[in-house]
Amino acid sequence: MTTNAQGSVPQPNPATDATVAQRLTSAQGEGRHKGRTDAEISLQASALAHLGWGMTEDRTARTAPGRAKFEQRFVDAADGDPVRAESLRKAYFANLARQSVAARRRNREARENGAA
Repeated sequence: MTTNAQGSVPQPNPATDATVAQRLTSAQGEGRHKGRTDAEISLQASALAHLGWGMTEDRTARTAPGRAKFEQRFVDAADGDPVRAESLRKAYFANLARQSVAARRRNREARENGAA
């Protein structure tokens, strides 16, 4: 890894990081997971994800297109009305919260019934 002009903050080094990425990736195409367990595939995917985020200087900029598309779905559903779009967004997140409560309740009951 190289350092920035101040010499203190590590910066990605494309030469060595590309080598790491090549070692972590397998051959492309049909059968690239042949002979590997689900756990090995998952570990490789995790390592590559960490590598990608480690090489990302501006995480906010990297995720901006996805966040914009997510917000646009509410504007589209509201026919461009920002007030209605905000209400739809709030309804969406309220429903997620409701589903989360239900899932936690089911998990708690399953643990209690399994332990009894």
